[in-house]
Amino acid sequence: MHGRKRMESAGATWLWAGVLGLGLVLTGCRTTGAAAKPDGTANKQVVEFDPVTVTADLELDKLNDEELFAAGTSAFAANDFKQAARYFGRLADFHPNSPHRRQALYNAGLAHQRLKEWDDAYGRFSDLAEPQKGQGDALDASFRLAETLYHLERYEEAVKLLGTLAAREDLPPGRRIEAQVQQGICQVEAGRTDEAEGTLRKALAAYDALPDKAEVEDYFPAQAHFFVGEIYRLHYEAVKLEASRGSDGLAQDLNYKAELLLSAQGHYLRSIRVGNGYWATAAGAQIGALYENLYEHMVNSPTPPELNAEEAEVYRQELRKKIRVLLTKAINIYERTLEAAERIGSQNAFVDRTRQSLEKVKSLLLADADADGSGAESKEVSVPMPASNAGAKRR
Repeated sequence: MHGRKRMESAGATWLWAGVLGLGLVLTGCRTTGAAAKPDGTANKQVVEFDPVTVTADLELDKLNDEELFAAGTSAFAANDFKQAARYFGRLADFHPNSPHRRQALYNAGLAHQRLKEWDDAYGRFSDLAEPQKGQGDALDASFRLAETLYHLERYEEAVKLLGTLAAREDLPPGRRIEAQVQQGICQVEAGRTDEAEGTLRKALAAYDALPDKAEVEDYFPAQAHFFVGEIYRLHYEAVKLEASRGSDGLAQDLNYKAELLLSAQGHYLRSIRVGNGYWATAAGAQIGALYENLYEHMVNSPTPPELNAEEAEVYRQELRKKIRVLLTKAINIYERTLEAAERIGSQNAFVDRTRQSLEKVKSLLLADADADGSGAESKEVSVPMPASNAGAKRR
């Protein structure tokens, strides 16, 4: 609150439109001249204007800055973010000397964020933000501005702004770590995964070095571990299984894919251990999804080209038997994630996705068991499998 009335919640944007007040906006004009009169005097010039629509918000025109601020505060409290943005925006634009203008700019930005209208949020926060030296509202607006840049997919601008915040020695550790974590996430989105990993690990090192971990919200270290896991998940997804590489090549690819899975899983587990409910359920959902994905990759992987038709069929049967454990692991992780979510009362998109995935994987396991019951006669065929003790290999 910083000692003043201000909305302390993440938001979106409202498209503030219309020409307020009674001024006219002329979209264009043209001048036509006539020939001289017989007496030699010139005709008067006629100025013709294109049609123009003028919109005046007469209701708000009657309100002073105190009334606008009170109405905006009331609308925000009632979750009427369009009206809140309307009142706060009017105050900010038409009362530049009001003592409420800075709060109105910030609150208008929050209202726009709540509505996910990021361009308008950017406009409000950019008028207030001071990433290099700002404090109070100016500092908070700088972080919000970075968030709007993220949603506008202007990742490089966000990285630069957050880098400025992270480098400020005058900020408390929690804010610097927050800036570093958000910077790393923007680097991930920009495709700079190596730099992102370095940034996120630097933030985690700073967190680990704190004598009092309570100085930092557990949200941010949990988020940092989660996104390091995401980096390894992206590396995992980039490994393709190529039939042309033969049995040995497929085995190498599968082993490498499994190593990357275990690396991602390790960071997701660290995220869970931090204890933040949101990121714990998100990480659990991602671990289960990785096992489910690896199962699908292996089931649908190409058959080594050196096998004939009969050998290829046996290969498929043996492969299904050996990788069924991946489905049971996914089920176990999904169930534990849902139990934890229920215990802490967490409800978010990751929890919903986990419920859907659990039902899907259970169905896959039943179908797989039925298919295995009608399998081909056993015949000795070597099946490439990931090493069960594969290490967490870094790229």
